[in-house]
Amino acid sequence: MGEFEFLVKLRERLPEDGHQVKLGSGDDAAVTVPAGATATSVDAIVEGVHFRREETTPHAIGRKALATALSDLAAMGAEPGEAYVVVGAPPNLGEEELLALLDGLLELAGETRTTLAGGDVTRAPVLMLAVTVVGHAGRPEELVGRGGGEAGEVLVVTGELGGAAAGRLLLDDPSLAKAVPEATAARLRARQLDPSPRLRSGRALAEAGASAMIDLSDGLAGDAGHVAAASGVALRIDAASLPLAPGVAEIAAAAGRDPLELAAAGGEDYELLAALPADALTRASTQFGAAAEAQLTTIGEAAPGRGVEIRLPGGGLLEARAYDHFAASGD
Repeated sequence: MGEFEFLVKLRERLPEDGHQVKLGSGDDAAVTVPAGATATSVDAIVEGVHFRREETTPHAIGRKALATALSDLAAMGAEPGEAYVVVGAPPNLGEEELLALLDGLLELAGETRTTLAGGDVTRAPVLMLAVTVVGHAGRPEELVGRGGGEAGEVLVVTGELGGAAAGRLLLDDPSLAKAVPEATAARLRARQLDPSPRLRSGRALAEAGASAMIDLSDGLAGDAGHVAAASGVALRIDAASLPLAPGVAEIAAAAGRDPLELAAAGGEDYELLAALPADALTRASTQFGAAAEAQLTTIGEAAPGRGVEIRLPGGGLLEARAYDHFAASGD
């Protein structure tokens, strides 16, 4: 299948454009008419760095490519709008695999009401997807950045932590699966291979008054450091309060790892960390019960100073580093 034949099959699969798209895929550029403020983010996943083709399916790779990009919109509290996808396809990627990749993208796009409005396809040495996503809000003030946190605010995190890192350990060493029921192992592997963007959670936190927010793609320790630096405060996190995903403690023990280290530095959980005024916490918890897709856990506070402290239950600090794409040999 040549490039143009693939593009024809791609467009045959595309659903109707969203209401803000006036000219979508098939022309030289998309034309959109947003009603308010927009948030735009670019993300990429690369074979051998973010996934290994022998461990997953093209369908799941397509979903992960869009999910990781949409997670940035979730961290802003934005409503998803449009996505633009560049696929770099290696010579050994067959037609069925390429179409399955597209179907994975379109499946998550449908679930999140995201319009695939354009993109490109080219040859590449390895499989690579670069995704640009555009989110929307009525006013710029409705979008949440990293730099609004203030001393005295509480820190909350959505969902569960450490699952993606434990899933990575299971994929590297399948014998570790003996430490947990198979259903638990499957869920942990899925956290690594098929993450979910917390879009409803991000909007709920923004509406509740979150002052700063970030998605946990590179690990709690590193991403909290970004919030601390942008906000000009210190973040103090209670390690005992971190909501570990079921099975993380058992897999960590079997691998000779610290489960708290997996939760704080493993990366790719794609949960949200937010700072909230103390009087907004009850409102946020109520909105979560009604609208969000994950639990909300208080894990610490913002204080005067700089940097991040992750305090261990018995005293002392957890030394945890963020995931580094340049330093890593592949995950």
